[in-house]
Amino acid sequence: MDVLSEVLKAIKLDGAFFYNAEFSSPWSVREPPSSKVAHHLSPNGGHAIIYHLITEGRCEARVEGDTPINVGSGHIVIFPHGDAHILGNGSTRTVDLEPRLHEILAQGLKLARAGGGGEVTKIVCGYFSCDPQLSSALLAGLAPLFSVPIRDDAGGQWLENTIRFSVGQAGAGAGGEAVLSRLSELLFVETIRRYIAQLASEEIGWLAGVRDAEVGKALALLHRDPAKPWTIATLAREVGISRSVLAERFTHYLKEPPISYLTRWRLQLAARMLKSTARGVGDIAADVGYESEAAFNRAFKRQFSVPPARFRDAS
Repeated sequence: MDVLSEVLKAIKLDGAFFYNAEFSSPWSVREPPSSKVAHHLSPNGGHAIIYHLITEGRCEARVEGDTPINVGSGHIVIFPHGDAHILGNGSTRTVDLEPRLHEILAQGLKLARAGGGGEVTKIVCGYFSCDPQLSSALLAGLAPLFSVPIRDDAGGQWLENTIRFSVGQAGAGAGGEAVLSRLSELLFVETIRRYIAQLASEEIGWLAGVRDAEVGKALALLHRDPAKPWTIATLAREVGISRSVLAERFTHYLKEPPISYLTRWRLQLAARMLKSTARGVGDIAADVGYESEAAFNRAFKRQFSVPPARFRDAS
């Protein structure tokens, strides 16, 4: 059972590529935080995850104020929390792209060239927007930036080559934007899968829990059917282990027991429904697994400090 797929269905990623660049060393650019970019990229707003796929050459990448990492050809570097960051190769003055953001986005995927004429680095840049509350579990365990190789097997090579071709053909025919959007989302999913696979055995957190056979199955069950009247006993029976073992393993990775996790997830789903639909509070309560509207109101207020109706009316 694939918990990552279940969560990605819920958070509804909206992805695309937005920049296609060829830099020659020395070069250095600063990209603004995603909070400055999100409203340009997605009309629905939300949290923006920025990433860069290095298709040729190399560069250094760092969050402002942190130590840089080396990123080689065939690697993707992701900034999941939307921090301002710097990319470059060679010592030179850093160009801040924030004042030119509108101009950069307006040119679409037309190849942009800049730099000092030395070693060439080619980069395709993209983003995903997602619901900030529903994506919090997925993103919480991620570092401010991380890099993952894409080109190290046949599937990754196919994905990279398809992206390079599609970006090069952008605007050449009907349906091009839809193709690029699907490729962008596929790239993100593949990156997270590879990131999970390379986690150290002692890692904890949501992503490490996904990799664990029993905890991952429990998470998938909860996310697939959050309104089901789960108890630790019924969940343990579905997973195929004892209640005590499930509670211990789940809490080891996620720092809370399964039913507590489920309660938070239900309320996050309800919060999104309150903001995105006109459904009544009672109907939403039932949709996320509450038999009593009064019980739902109490739980919601504990989580968000205001009752559901006031939460919906807040800007």
